[in-house]
Amino acid sequence: MRAVIQRVTRAEVRVEDEITGAIKAGLVVLLGVEENDSETDAEKLCDKITKLRIFEDEKGKMNLSLTDIKGELLVISQFTLMADCSRGRRPSFVKAAPPEMAEALYNHFVETGKSLGITTATGRFRAMMDVSLTNSGPVTLLLDSTDKKG
Repeated sequence: MRAVIQRVTRAEVRVEDEITGAIKAGLVVLLGVEENDSETDAEKLCDKITKLRIFEDEKGKMNLSLTDIKGELLVISQFTLMADCSRGRRPSFVKAAPPEMAEALYNHFVETGKSLGITTATGRFRAMMDVSLTNSGPVTLLLDSTDKKG
């Protein structure tokens, strides 16, 4: 499971002309699911993201987590994060989970966030979405559930 996270002051996602999710200060999570991922991967990654100390404290140091600031999550499914661009010029998505599996693990990630007490908004799985956000910092990080270093 791969996640690109961005610290934001606000964000929203639209499908056609409908806003399907919007948040104030918090994190936008672009989430890609790989064929070998599990519910445990979703839970561990969500827990790590919500506890990463990437928000500034009163001294301006990145020392606070999403949980500490009572921030919000906007989770967007993005299978293109699983692209392999090592050959040729057309990305391969062979390692991406099949849609049914990916949707179930995406939903499990979202429910894990909610169970941690985080206000969590979403896009719409398998839809063409327009995401707008104001990146704060900017702070953008890439996380991978296969990174065993913690």
